Amino acid sequence: MTTVTSTHSAALARLGHALSEDVRTRILLSLREAPARPSDLAEALGVSKQVVSNQLACLRGCGLVASAREGRSTWYRLADPRLGGALGDLLDLVVTVDPDCCSPEGCTCA
Repeated sequence: MTTVTSTHSAALARLGHALSEDVRTRILLSLREAPARPSDLAEALGVSKQVVSNQLACLRGCGLVASAREGRSTWYRLADPRLGGALGDLLDLVVTVDPDCCSPEGCTCA
């Protein structure tokens, strides 16, 4: 078992922060499939390029995505390929929630 350090908890907190916003989560899930340009992500997610750019900047700041220039385009990918597997594992989890507390619109429990 890995000894948990403050670095580990900070990394998990960054992931939690990233996943706390719908567009960031959808970007990460999209990048599991293949690298993409911001314009492609905007079109696929049905949001503006500005929204995608802002969220990609956050994800880069968290160390979760990396970018590479290719001619006039910038391509984004998951910073670590293991993140794709971790996101897949999270998707496979079955979570039971209290319907009086949480709904598809969000959670209201304190």
